Amino acid sequence: MKLNIFWAMLQFMTRLPIPEKWAEGVDFRQYWRGVPYFPVIGLILGGLAGLVSLSISQSGGGMYIGAIGYVLALAFLTGGLHLDGLADTCDGLFSARQREKMLEIMCDSRLGTYGGVGLIFCIVLKILAVVELSYHPPFYLLALLTCAPIVGRTAVVLLMYAQPYARESEGMGSSYIGRITPSATALTLLGGAVLVMILGNWKALLAMMVSLLVVYGLALYFNYRLGGQTGDTLGASIEVGEVIFLLAMIWQ
Repeated sequence: MKLNIFWAMLQFMTRLPIPEKWAEGVDFRQYWRGVPYFPVIGLILGGLAGLVSLSISQSGGGMYIGAIGYVLALAFLTGGLHLDGLADTCDGLFSARQREKMLEIMCDSRLGTYGGVGLIFCIVLKILAVVELSYHPPFYLLALLTCAPIVGRTAVVLLMYAQPYARESEGMGSSYIGRITPSATALTLLGGAVLVMILGNWKALLAMMVSLLVVYGLALYFNYRLGGQTGDTLGASIEVGEVIFLLAMIWQ
């Protein structure tokens, strides 16, 4: 069953062609059991996107096109799932409405002005951060580009453990939020930290700590404004975690 849960998580969080039979027997309400696999999923996504970026830049495409390739590869591999959550969260929070209205706006599939601005800032910051990091040796750069998705998917556990679900009706986020156990939370954080330390160094681990602090701050803010977490805030926190990690690595 444990391996089935891993494939179910990979199938849900990515657009990789995972055979249906590999994830058989895993009910949506059991997805919280797969959270400790999040850092490994980040490792897979970051490694693939990093290889795309380096293949472009090292073959004459230049660091800017390589950076764009990295961001686009992540969006393609995830189907824009977390970017969608970021956009919906921005549309709701920056509407400056009452809590119920903000949650209603976040359910709207249409992209609003604040969501568009949030996406632009996120994508541009990622591209510029990767460009700045491109002055590192190729293998170290690949390690850092791999670490960013690991950190984002590790940090999101802070919005799941002991957190209230903001909506009355069940959604994607309800399978995780408030359900994850202390041991699963600790395992997720430890797994992410070990992978980052192996791939990067103590500077990468320090950048991860900064990301965790920022994401935890977001969790508190979402609780204050929305009364809890949703699937959209989970996606937003993953994107923010990635960006903060990359920016923190530049400032070291």
